[in-house]
Amino acid sequence: MYKNFLRLLSCCSLFCALGLSVQAQTRTISGKVTDKADGQPLPGVTVADNNKSASTTTNESGRYSFNIPAGTKAITFSFVGYEAVTVSLGAANTINAVLSSTTNTLEEVQVVSVGYGTLNKREVSSAITHVSGKDLLAVAANSPLMSLQGKVPGLNISNTAGADPNSSPSVQLRGVSSRNAGLGPLYVINGVPGGNIDNINQNDIESIDVLKGGAASAIYGTRGSNGVIIITTKKGSAQSQMFYDGYASFDYLTNKLENLSADEFIANRVKNQKGQDYKGNTDWLAAVTNSPAFAQKHTLQFSGGSAKTNYFASADYRDADGVDLRAHKNEYGARLTINHATDNNMFVAALTVAPRYMKTSNSDQGNFNNALTLNPTYSIFDNAGKYNYINTGFFSNNPVENANVIKSDAEIKELDINGSLRMNILSNLYTTVTLSQISRSAKLLNFTPSTLSSIVYANKTTQTNYASQEQQENDQKNIEWTGNYNLDLGRHHFKLLGGYSYSLYNYKQVKAQNYDFPFDSYLWNNLGSGLYNGGAAGQGQSAVGSTQNGSTLISFFGRLNYDFNNRYIFTASLRREGSSKFGLNNKWGNFPAVSAAWRLSEEAFMKGALPWVNELKVRADYGITGNQDFDNYLSLLLYGGAGYFPYNGQYYQVYGPSSNVNPDLSWEKSVNFNAGIDFTILNNRISGSLDYYIRTNKDLLGYYNVPVPPNTQATTFSNVGTMKNYGLELAISAEAIKQTDFGYNINVALAYNRNKFISFSNEIYKGGTFQDVAGLPAPGSPGNIQRIQEGHSIGEFYTLRSAGVNDAGALLVYRKDGSIVPANQASNDDKQFVGNGLPKFIGSIGNTFRYKRFDLGIFLRGTFGYKIFNTAAFYIGTPSSQSDANVLKSAYDSSSKYSLLTNSATTSIASDYFLENGSFVKIDNVSLGYRQPLASKYLKSIRLYATGRNLHTFTSFTGGDPEGVPVNGLTPGVNTSLNYYPSTLQLIFGLQATF
Repeated sequence: MYKNFLRLLSCCSLFCALGLSVQAQTRTISGKVTDKADGQPLPGVTVADNNKSASTTTNESGRYSFNIPAGTKAITFSFVGYEAVTVSLGAANTINAVLSSTTNTLEEVQVVSVGYGTLNKREVSSAITHVSGKDLLAVAANSPLMSLQGKVPGLNISNTAGADPNSSPSVQLRGVSSRNAGLGPLYVINGVPGGNIDNINQNDIESIDVLKGGAASAIYGTRGSNGVIIITTKKGSAQSQMFYDGYASFDYLTNKLENLSADEFIANRVKNQKGQDYKGNTDWLAAVTNSPAFAQKHTLQFSGGSAKTNYFASADYRDADGVDLRAHKNEYGARLTINHATDNNMFVAALTVAPRYMKTSNSDQGNFNNALTLNPTYSIFDNAGKYNYINTGFFSNNPVENANVIKSDAEIKELDINGSLRMNILSNLYTTVTLSQISRSAKLLNFTPSTLSSIVYANKTTQTNYASQEQQENDQKNIEWTGNYNLDLGRHHFKLLGGYSYSLYNYKQVKAQNYDFPFDSYLWNNLGSGLYNGGAAGQGQSAVGSTQNGSTLISFFGRLNYDFNNRYIFTASLRREGSSKFGLNNKWGNFPAVSAAWRLSEEAFMKGALPWVNELKVRADYGITGNQDFDNYLSLLLYGGAGYFPYNGQYYQVYGPSSNVNPDLSWEKSVNFNAGIDFTILNNRISGSLDYYIRTNKDLLGYYNVPVPPNTQATTFSNVGTMKNYGLELAISAEAIKQTDFGYNINVALAYNRNKFISFSNEIYKGGTFQDVAGLPAPGSPGNIQRIQEGHSIGEFYTLRSAGVNDAGALLVYRKDGSIVPANQASNDDKQFVGNGLPKFIGSIGNTFRYKRFDLGIFLRGTFGYKIFNTAAFYIGTPSSQSDANVLKSAYDSSSKYSLLTNSATTSIASDYFLENGSFVKIDNVSLGYRQPLASKYLKSIRLYATGRNLHTFTSFTGGDPEGVPVNGLTPGVNTSLNYYPSTLQLIFGLQATF
């Protein structure tokens, strides 16, 4: 028994010793966390030790208490919307912390994407603009690019149909750069060139970097000529988190064109024998408008993991109507990113999968213009309650009927997949292999019923109802293998990149159509039941069609970054790239680039003389980039239909050459020079950059006349022509007020751009010295109103120069000899250069205010120094406009100069009488938010926000919103179609919640 007692005593002693040992290996830390802005406690703050082995959250009083390992050196306080704070531990067990909102400080962005890697901002020697995801504008738009509008000097993003949920913006960097190749930049998403911008949820964006300088974009070779936009999406972290963002938006028509009411039409048009009274009373513009157009979007994000494995997952849903009756979009998207590292960090793997499904109903953008021109005394419905048949006016149809019964739908599926494996061979040497695929499948569906009034009225027996289906498949596969080596030799720092890239593009299309179905209810789902294309009286050959084409792009590239003592910086890169699009003699091209920078602020003489200068860097870069954004097979001899050949009483389709072969076809080449200054002053309160650039685009692509024979065709697609853009860009950010309860930041972006077309010809292909563009449609024969001419800028209006209006209401113009005649007595030889539609200046001012937990953003944007051709006034803005068509109210407003044009003899003759100043300033975005931390264990914080977009436009332009007229492309300042999609004022109400 004694022995058993000793055994029991020994066991108890052992357990006590273990307990004392465990107690000695931990310590208890407690404290309180408050908000720096107002001193209030912050509930829901995550407190974790530096090894992530223990964590807790603060309670409703902002207090916390938890046990941590005895050897812990520091703890970290983190909370969404606030700067994380790490506190080193001493002997004290009570640690209090004060957190600052992320809007409190003007942070210098430390890391920017430069293509195939990142650099510290201080190491960058080329023109790159970095925008953090939290600085993007709050928008309810189809494309995340609209949230970047006005943020980057030199990057012009516009959408002339912004309230159409299926529209896409036009994007142009540093002016127009081509005649016949693409004008848009290259998108690189999470390191994958050619990424799908439509498959990005704005809430998933971590940052956007815009490579503007040639030295930066030259690493992408034949795709870098129009700049590069690098989008990085969010990734997971060891901190578990769930985030929700949801909003509802409402679009209201604003700056709309005003036409005559029925009473005004009778008083002005019918009375003057310019129209008939059909005894109805219809506001056609209101009848085809869905206002307010409602949209909603919901995003749910999850992230978490450990030090070795983390994930980020998001899902979003959007349902949006357009301001026209037919437009609609319903979409679902998701994104999953997983990162994993082995225990020894030898291998790091990453996988991203992003599917998206969209079901759309396409707008009929011509319906608004149709509504503007229709006689308002017409009724929508006839006496029998059916849609009224309309056969007068510009378009001779019923727009309400078109919007409600004609269907134009689409089903779109997108899938982006990319995976990478990185091997860390040494601490300063690693290699990465990345595989990716970008797929897009679109099914286009169209249907016109047999009940359409124009079909019924014409008593058609064939080609009644109509349906079609078209399937389009786009697929891009990429493989990239890169190696990175870093070496530090004292004050000498080297970074070396080498890589290989292979991209395979493929496009497939199949389509089918038919007429005369037994039932309208079939829509497009039973094309075989139609009789027209398959029947004896039909055209069977046009019933179906299909095509397939593709291209291959192969690249080898390298880059060296060197700096001496973090003071003198040098970068050189070279990309050698080959494309199957190019001719046999020009398959491969070299794209070199160099850049250098000097950080003067690191020099002793600067630190002593100007201590208030925190950072001052001068830089210059030179690079050659290319543009291969044109159709496949244009360098090859292609065959097409060449008529029919009779044989034994039958006619057979024969084929022959349809294009000329061009073995010398190559990429467009851009020679870029950029010089700039980056600065930060006054204790980092003010920072900015100034850039001057010259870009010369050579070997512009186009069709040129050639003799037949020896050529089989009269034109050849070739590299001919030279164009130049130059300009200045300025960006300034300032933390104007920095107080505990109140802060004010201001951001300014300004860009000046000029363009000059140098040549249409070279030694082989001799073109003319000019090309007339911007042709206006009927009625009448207005012709082209702009001219691209050697020695002049893109966007030059070339029309008759007006000399006023005579007493008979006829437009007067100047002839070349200076005499004045009515416009119908002048000729094309009397046309002159009368103005330019290319803006000289584009600028923005962003203002961000913070008061305690409130935040207010006010963003102003403007475009200056250009002319707009008032297309609406030209066609429907004068008393002499087409008979029985409605016109704008200004046509009979004595204060409008257009009311003077009463003589139909000079109608449809274009002149600078219709040019107006296009300059404008917009109150573009105003956003107010309030963040409230919560004590609930289920919910950490919420933020309520309201945003107004396009609130007011200050302009002298009388043709509606001047931004509705495109300024990107080859014909800036003119809308060459009669289609009109009105501008909208948008209100957004949203909620963000962190769990």
